[in-house]
Amino acid sequence: MSSQRPRVLIIGGGFGGLFCARRLAKADVDITLLDRSADHLFQPLLYQCATGKLSIGHISRPLREEFARYDNIKPLLGEAITLDPSARTVTALRPDETTFVVEYDVLILAAGMRQSYLGNEEFAHWAPGMKTLDDALEIRQRILTAFEIAETLPPGPERTDWLTFAVAGGGPTGVELAGQIREMATRTLTNEFHSIQPQEARVLLFDGGQRVLKKFAPDLSAKATETLAELGVEMHFGVHVTDVRRDGVTVTPKNGAPDRQFSTRTVLWTAGVEAVPFARHVAETLGAPTDRAGRIQVEPDLSVAGHPEIFVVGDLAGRDKLPGVAENAMQGGLHAAACIRRDLAGRPRRPYRYRDLGSAAYISHGNALLQVGRIRVSGYLGWVAWGLIHIAFLTGVRNRISTVATWLASIARAGRYHRAFMLGAADRPEQRYTYSTWDLPEPAPPHYRAYRS
Repeated sequence: MSSQRPRVLIIGGGFGGLFCARRLAKADVDITLLDRSADHLFQPLLYQCATGKLSIGHISRPLREEFARYDNIKPLLGEAITLDPSARTVTALRPDETTFVVEYDVLILAAGMRQSYLGNEEFAHWAPGMKTLDDALEIRQRILTAFEIAETLPPGPERTDWLTFAVAGGGPTGVELAGQIREMATRTLTNEFHSIQPQEARVLLFDGGQRVLKKFAPDLSAKATETLAELGVEMHFGVHVTDVRRDGVTVTPKNGAPDRQFSTRTVLWTAGVEAVPFARHVAETLGAPTDRAGRIQVEPDLSVAGHPEIFVVGDLAGRDKLPGVAENAMQGGLHAAACIRRDLAGRPRRPYRYRDLGSAAYISHGNALLQVGRIRVSGYLGWVAWGLIHIAFLTGVRNRISTVATWLASIARAGRYHRAFMLGAADRPEQRYTYSTWDLPEPAPPHYRAYRS
């Protein structure tokens, strides 16, 4: 490090960046926290926002508010686009597409992953993923608008298509979304319409494996399957979604059986993740090996080989099959901060050791799974444990108090009080309406595409 006060640049305000900044808040360093949204998002509860259980404010907090009391932490809004390791600078993109440069002595890459469409990027137009607040609000709009459009249609195939929802991916996010949509249809919306019966809505869940929640113990996975079936979710295993269109999906069985066509006007994609473009740029610039998803190979201390001043934490760290979960990001951020503190004190760094704190998945109101080592809990007790664990990790005391109040209220009544959504207008194509004829993907400006290629 330089003889002056070290400059630490953290890219990403997720769990890794947040916990790293918190740990360094009183250290003798100047911290810049660069994030493309200016908020910390509690991503594990994103689907609860998408389905009206929680509001945006319950699962996010402005980074400026979070660090307002720390003089050595400066949050900045911008998207990192290029790295110059010799000059130790990062160029960032402002929302107006102008750029600015940030200098650093130590760089923490905690930018996370984005939704992967497995090489079929055109699917994103019809099948939003579940990674950002924008995704959650778009999904909320699509789900609720589908019921509203169905209400205006006569009985027949077109109405049925609008009341059919397809979810690609049987991991925790896919299972949670599928269960929530059926719960909305059978509990929340059941008495609110006149022409349709919302409980007749079909929810199709597609996965390439032979069971949902493959990272959970088989008995918990079986309980999740049983609960989903009781809710009315139709599960299709051993298949891949190979085409997504305006009016349906194509599903290809892995056993070589003929393709199947499913008519639906609402498709949600949760099948896979990949590194954000900047992370791939960093790996290429530094000559660091990556895996197929773009995770960067790191040293035992989470630094990049040949660049001890650059750390990679969270989902992007490719070492020892580290899981892409919030706990790994939190622990990685804390470890990177500890390494910086040890460097300042002239002590050697320690290797990173991930501690598995377990896994949890929400299935429906009053029903969740929790797996911590040999401890396996499901049903109502699992639901209570799931809620307490997630609330414990929420950012900021205010967020915890308001979320606890909302969550406790939902115990008495399975209501959804955050169902407001907005629709776009034909004269403002940047605001999408749901599957209208003019809603076609438009090419971005050449320089904008270049930043994301």
